[in-house]
Amino acid sequence: MVFPGQGSQFVGMAAERYHSEPEAKKIIDEADEILGFSLSNIMFDGPEDSLKQTEYTQPALFVHSMAVFKTIDMTPDCVAGHSLGEFSALTAAGVLSFEEGLKLVRLRGQLMQSAGERSSGAMGAVIGLEDDLVAQICENISDKLNETVVPANYNSKGQIVISGHFNAVESALSEAKEQGAKLAKLIPVSGAFHSTLMQPAYDEFKLSLDKVSFANARVPVYSNVNATPSQSADELKNNVLQQLLKPVLWTQTIEQMVSDGVKEVIELGPGKVLQGLVKRIDRTLQFSGIQ
Repeated sequence: MVFPGQGSQFVGMAAERYHSEPEAKKIIDEADEILGFSLSNIMFDGPEDSLKQTEYTQPALFVHSMAVFKTIDMTPDCVAGHSLGEFSALTAAGVLSFEEGLKLVRLRGQLMQSAGERSSGAMGAVIGLEDDLVAQICENISDKLNETVVPANYNSKGQIVISGHFNAVESALSEAKEQGAKLAKLIPVSGAFHSTLMQPAYDEFKLSLDKVSFANARVPVYSNVNATPSQSADELKNNVLQQLLKPVLWTQTIEQMVSDGVKEVIELGPGKVLQGLVKRIDRTLQFSGIQ
């Protein structure tokens, strides 16, 4: 089972499940109570501008994924999540309780939004170049401008998101176009996620994370930072912290899953983003989604 991250949200998310599944209603109502405000109103009715704010997007995605997971009678052999989705994966694997996961996700969203507002950060999508070439472009621009731009998401072969200072990201996108990228453009996010510009978020998040007890996972969890499975509470806690500053190795994660014998991938949560990425990474996999 895999769980989506930012970009999969939409106004109306989880509304149908809320009204048709008592267990989903219970989870979503509980989330509103834990948070102290009606996240469900933002999920169901918007406005879209609110839902797109990182501090609301992240808990909304977590709650939707958990509402799906709790209402289906399936036990995964292993789990993974894309960026924010890793918290959904950890909760599904019994590493965190729903309440602990939600509180951490809410805080993470707030801290990442705040860090984004404090720095002139940006992210951009590059499609159609080899991964190594994109990494080399980022390194060259960083050295030239003495600013940060790094690969942030290895989403599928030939599809990378870069992250860093606004000018450096723009310069790297221009260079990518010159090198023959099919697409190289800025994407609308509120900060330079998965880069060193998230250091303020990392520092504050670590303080809260240190106080939360992680359990060993019931099934292997593939972490974004190393694309390898673990069931160790200490390893998983460290991985999810490091993820704030390091790239999401999604391509490598799916490839490692296949190498480990995974035959079917099911996406739990809104949208079909991960299904699309999985299809591009390895067409031998069966893939589906449950919203």
